[in-house]
Amino acid sequence: MNKFLLSMILILGWIGAASAKELPDFADLVDKHGAEVVNVSTTSTVKSPQAAAPNVPEDDPMFDFFRRFTPQPMPRGEEGNSLGSGFIVSADGYILTNAHVVAAGDEITVTLNDKREFKAKVIGSDKRTDVALIKIDATNLPKVVQGDPNKLRVGEWVLAIGSPFGFDNTVTAGIVSAKGRSLPQENYVPFIQTDVAINPGNSGGPLYNLNGEVVGINSQIYSRTGGFMGLSFAIPIDVAMDIANQLKNGGKVTRGWLGVVIQEVTKEHADSFGLPKPQGALVNNVERNGPAEKAGLQAGDVILKFDSKDVKSSSDLPKLVGGVKPGSKVNVQVWRNKTGKDMAVVVGELPQDKVAGAPPFKRSKTEQSNKLGLALAELSADQRKELKISAGVLVEDAKAGAARAGLQAGDIILAINNSEVKSVEQFNQILSKMDTKKSLALLVKRGETTQYITLKEQG
Repeated sequence: MNKFLLSMILILGWIGAASAKELPDFADLVDKHGAEVVNVSTTSTVKSPQAAAPNVPEDDPMFDFFRRFTPQPMPRGEEGNSLGSGFIVSADGYILTNAHVVAAGDEITVTLNDKREFKAKVIGSDKRTDVALIKIDATNLPKVVQGDPNKLRVGEWVLAIGSPFGFDNTVTAGIVSAKGRSLPQENYVPFIQTDVAINPGNSGGPLYNLNGEVVGINSQIYSRTGGFMGLSFAIPIDVAMDIANQLKNGGKVTRGWLGVVIQEVTKEHADSFGLPKPQGALVNNVERNGPAEKAGLQAGDVILKFDSKDVKSSSDLPKLVGGVKPGSKVNVQVWRNKTGKDMAVVVGELPQDKVAGAPPFKRSKTEQSNKLGLALAELSADQRKELKISAGVLVEDAKAGAARAGLQAGDIILAINNSEVKSVEQFNQILSKMDTKKSLALLVKRGETTQYITLKEQG
């Protein structure tokens, strides 16, 4: 044989062998750890039809944006069945799964890899993180090895085992697409994003790394159809185990509470507050008698660090605060009046969610629009009392730049560049002294929420 051809064959063979070695073989991992995964099925009597996306109207874009793996609506009084997954975290029968898997179950059945079935009881569940701890009466069970999600690298191979559509012991694999994802209305979980094929029934199942360690719980998908579209999200196992331990030891989950309402810092905000770059969490409201108010935090502060940890974006803060034990004293670094300031805060305990409507009020006669395109009106003392504010002016109409920035009739402007507004005349006086070619930050109350809106003078 020609020596050149022989050399090329050997080289190509070596390249092929080297490439084959780089591709992972999941077979040994599945053989070793497959028995740690269980099927979780629930049976319930459906008392009334339920939407596939709880608390989200069907015409809301988020209805199809994030869809939980829950059963479809069933007629009143019929028996409903829901399938999910879980994994064993202790040899004496404690199992982790998703809260939404067991939320509506009157009876929960766990099926092991060897086909044994057990009735399970819920030790506790936490809707905020979508984690539930359940227990079966069994011993000497194979349990998972907990990995470290912080050591995961984007692009690393991961594997899921679960029961999509009821097909138990189904194995799918992919890579870590991103870390620390924040999802809408999910403030306490830094999700692991993957492209592992996840479908209804995978909920609550484990996400393994190549060492056979569990690094997450498969929880959500991005889907416009209800099926897999290449984006799935897992709860980091360290977050889940912390919740599970609290549920096991105390029956409930406690989280740190700061007592502020925050929003993202935009480039315009950074410019108006003198920040070198957009970063941190902008405080737009401080709850009365909360930990933040007692420590001296104010609306307009930008929180840059919490407990010595950087707050790169507003989504970082809830996770940092929630992870602190209530009663702990921590240092908070804020940006105020174009300079940094350190403050000590005693973290409180997060209370139950509060729902409140906006108090009604009558509007005053509309004033002439100012150079920002805002028509403002005074608020009477009774209106301010009803709205529980000490200052502010009413937006009767918003045009041009003010409308484009998001201001609308009915808004209450509380401050301009952190200067409190007590009257329309005062607002216009403050405005006349400011360089409106730069961004202005208006603190706006809309209903029961407040936020900063930035805008510039037009024309």
